[in-house]
Amino acid sequence: MFGIMSEFVEATERLSRIRPAVSIFGSARVANDSPAYRLAEETCRLLSDAGFAVISGGGPGVMEAANKGAFFGRSPSIGLNIELRHEQHGNEYQDISLRFKHFFARKVMFVKFACAYVVLPGGFGTLDELFEALVLVQTKKTRAMPIILMHSPFWVGLVDWIRDRLVAERMIDAEDPQLIQMIDEPKEVVAAIFAHYEKRGFQLLPSEREVMLNL
Repeated sequence: MFGIMSEFVEATERLSRIRPAVSIFGSARVANDSPAYRLAEETCRLLSDAGFAVISGGGPGVMEAANKGAFFGRSPSIGLNIELRHEQHGNEYQDISLRFKHFFARKVMFVKFACAYVVLPGGFGTLDELFEALVLVQTKKTRAMPIILMHSPFWVGLVDWIRDRLVAERMIDAEDPQLIQMIDEPKEVVAAIFAHYEKRGFQLLPSEREVMLNL
C-alpha cells in the first residue's frame, strides 16, 4: 500500500505542471523500421512542436518512437517505465523518466495528465490501456477526450466487431463507438486534438476538475 502511495506522490509532483499532454500507446516489440514506429515518431514530433508533452510507457518499440519524436521537438518527452522481467527497458529519449512497480499507479498517471490518447498497434497491454480509457470516458469517470487509433489496417477489424457485436447485442450504447477515431495521418491527429478543444480550451472545467480529483 505504501509503495503504491509513494508512486502516486512522486509522479503527481513531477507531472502536475506538465500540461497539455498526450498519452501514446503501442507495442514494445515493433522494429524501428516498421510503419507503427515511423508513425509514432512523426506524430509525436508534430505534437511536441505544437506544444503537447508526450507521455509513453518509456520502453522500446512504439514507446521509444513516441519519446524520440517528442525529445527532438519543443515539448517534454515523458516515460512512465514499468519494472518487468521481459521486454521493458527504458529508452534514451526521456526528459522526465519515472519508474513504477505497480501497473495500477502507472495507469492512473496516463489518464490523469492526458488530454488525448493516441493508440498504435500493440498487444494485451495496449488493448488494456485502450479499453481502460474507453470505460473511463464512457462512464464519465474522466473528462471526455479524443481517443485516436492510428494505422487503421490493424484496428479496423476490432472497430467493426465493436459495432457489429457489442452494439448489435446491446452490450454498449449505439453512440459509444463514436468515442473512437481512426486517423492515419500524423497532421490530422494533431488537428483532431485541437478541434476537440477549440471552443473550450485545454484547462479543466470545474466539473472535470472534481472528476479528476476522484480518479
